[in-house]
Amino acid sequence: MGDWSMPVGSLGEEVVARLCELLDNAGRGWRKLAELAGAEKRFKCSAEELEMCSLKVLEPRGSPTQCLLQLLAERDCTLRYLLGCLERMGHEQACRVLSSAVQDVIRIMVQPESQVVAEGTQVSLTCNATGPPGLAYQWFCGRQEVPGATSPELVIDTAASAGQPEWYICRVNCGATFTFSRWAHVQVEKSSSPSSGSGYCSTMAGLQILRQPRPCCLAEGDTLALECRAIGNPPPQYQWFRNRRPLEGAQAPQLQVKLVTTAERGSYSCRVFNLFHEVWSQEVDVEIATDKVALLIGNMHYLHHKQLQAPVVDVHALGALLSQLDFKVVSLLDLCKAEMQMAVDEFLLLLDQGVYGLLYYAGHGYENFGNSFMVPIDAPSAYTSEHCLCVQWVLREMQQRRTGLNIFLLDMCRKRNLNDDIIPQVGALEVTANIVFGYATCADAEAYELSQGELSNGIFVTFLKRWLLEDEKITVLLDKVAEDMGTLEITRGRQALELRSNLSERRALTDPICPPGQDESSARNLQWAKAHVLPESRHLCFDCGVTIQLGFAAEFSNIMIIYTRVVAAPKDITKCEARLTDIPEELDVDLKFTNKESPEELGSPLVPIWSLSCPPCCLYSRICGLQKLRVRAMVGRGWCRAQRDRGHARTGAHVLVSLQQELAFTVCLQYRYQGMDDFVEERQRVNVGRPLIAKLNLQASPSPPHSPLFSSIPGSWGLVESSWVNTPEENLSPESPSSHTL
Repeated sequence: MGDWSMPVGSLGEEVVARLCELLDNAGRGWRKLAELAGAEKRFKCSAEELEMCSLKVLEPRGSPTQCLLQLLAERDCTLRYLLGCLERMGHEQACRVLSSAVQDVIRIMVQPESQVVAEGTQVSLTCNATGPPGLAYQWFCGRQEVPGATSPELVIDTAASAGQPEWYICRVNCGATFTFSRWAHVQVEKSSSPSSGSGYCSTMAGLQILRQPRPCCLAEGDTLALECRAIGNPPPQYQWFRNRRPLEGAQAPQLQVKLVTTAERGSYSCRVFNLFHEVWSQEVDVEIATDKVALLIGNMHYLHHKQLQAPVVDVHALGALLSQLDFKVVSLLDLCKAEMQMAVDEFLLLLDQGVYGLLYYAGHGYENFGNSFMVPIDAPSAYTSEHCLCVQWVLREMQQRRTGLNIFLLDMCRKRNLNDDIIPQVGALEVTANIVFGYATCADAEAYELSQGELSNGIFVTFLKRWLLEDEKITVLLDKVAEDMGTLEITRGRQALELRSNLSERRALTDPICPPGQDESSARNLQWAKAHVLPESRHLCFDCGVTIQLGFAAEFSNIMIIYTRVVAAPKDITKCEARLTDIPEELDVDLKFTNKESPEELGSPLVPIWSLSCPPCCLYSRICGLQKLRVRAMVGRGWCRAQRDRGHARTGAHVLVSLQQELAFTVCLQYRYQGMDDFVEERQRVNVGRPLIAKLNLQASPSPPHSPLFSSIPGSWGLVESSWVNTPEENLSPESPSSHTL
């Protein structure tokens, strides 16, 4: 049976030619194949690549299908995936051609090994392959055929080639189908004494590792492949170790584990040895990507600084794109310092070993002494690091969670803050080789917004969203963003993306994920899901016979749209409408943006997106700052049974009870009967619980009234006022705060 895991590039010329004959047409041909293959992002061809394929018809022997297959081969497309695409096309003839070819695929099972040998000895190279009957072998030295070397084993007499390194390779073929082995390097050392005739080269330094294993990050179900290649005389032997313990049966140059799980996480190394020497490979980490989590913060409506326009659009655009890449996204607007701190704390709860963590911040910011600071909306006019959140502190906390990748996209200015001469002590950072910083601008420079009518985009996100879905190493992706930003004439010499990274292996935002254990992943999923639960739509029935639908839509994790709609009314009622009143004062609710007859009147640039899910003929209200629903402390008389059940001693008649504030409001129905001029009013109180981000309690617990009665109560009860904001990128000069709009 053939090996369907082989790459497309292993197909023989005859098979490729036959597929080209069948698919070089405009019907069920190569374009349809490209469309179906593009269902997986890494195989999706760009418009330029498809045009390149189509232009092959102008060449004498050109073939669009051959060009497409070459593109798929370069992206490591397997024969199994290609067959699946052909089956979905319904092209039975092409499927038969491919299936027949796979049965005849030649696969080399034993590769020749590089060796160092002493002059005058014989060395043996072996190449064994499987495939159709009648396999033929031919050995080459460089580009020259070795006369008579037509068997799986090649014996080389080194007497005449001392000191001349030679490279050998074996071709295995069956008819016109063929494949080549790996190159094997044979180094012959001159003997320095008669004793070297024993076959051991006394002048060689010992074993030499030619190829070191490389670290990798996989998803559960992938195949782990590590390789360690060495040369020596006698030929080297191998033993693989995980976490410094030998792996049973792992005694070949290549270590392969199929269908990996989190049990395969760890540090791997290989012991290479022979009769005389022993060397160890470098130790590499193998991580299993278990999840991808993103926290997006946009601060716009600053209390004491220039307000920004772009963050609302930028945060929403990035959130939508990252969700397509299977990131768990929490997006928040307009946060004060306490809320930013609590949001980061909740973000850290979603992280774990191997998880990819991404933090995007858009708003005012600055950089002092190599540390970057995010400015909350409640920062005073002359703010310092005490009023802001340090990015390097967030990084240190993420490292303690043993994350697989730490990405920071900072869409803010990096000017020096002359009001702040304190060097914060954030603690030592670990050397983890998995950190990527993408700054919207260079050090001591500003970041800009790009005005486009009613919408504003930050320069950084304008170009970032073009590349975010590409299957590229994250540093390569950001390099492309930087190149694109450099083409914008209006910011040339004023804003340029800066990339800082110590990433040592290929890791991309498109890397697949598969949660680890059910208990671990379910806890993380539950924590994330809390911030995305909307109240269920409900119907309110009034005494007059009118039925009102109350519906909900999310704009961000802390901004919710509430709409009311009349779904049934008695015939004698000619006009009625339901309005929201008595909304909690803590929330950022502008009465100008409540009970509007059209979504466009709410003043949100994202109306075209969320309004698609809302029915017509409604009154709309935009509720912001849901994180401000806080935990309240209440003082009362009497003994609390819950306290007694928990074993607390009775210390007096007063008890402190902590209550979570829920979102409650009044629906006011105004209606008029036929033939009457005056309106009649009915009211219903509605409680929708703690929607979206409110469930995570980003507010600090409030303090009780100052009283000796509470002097013995443990815990911290500091009262913190809060407010949220969003902003993308802008210069924030401590001397004269200013917004830069292009």
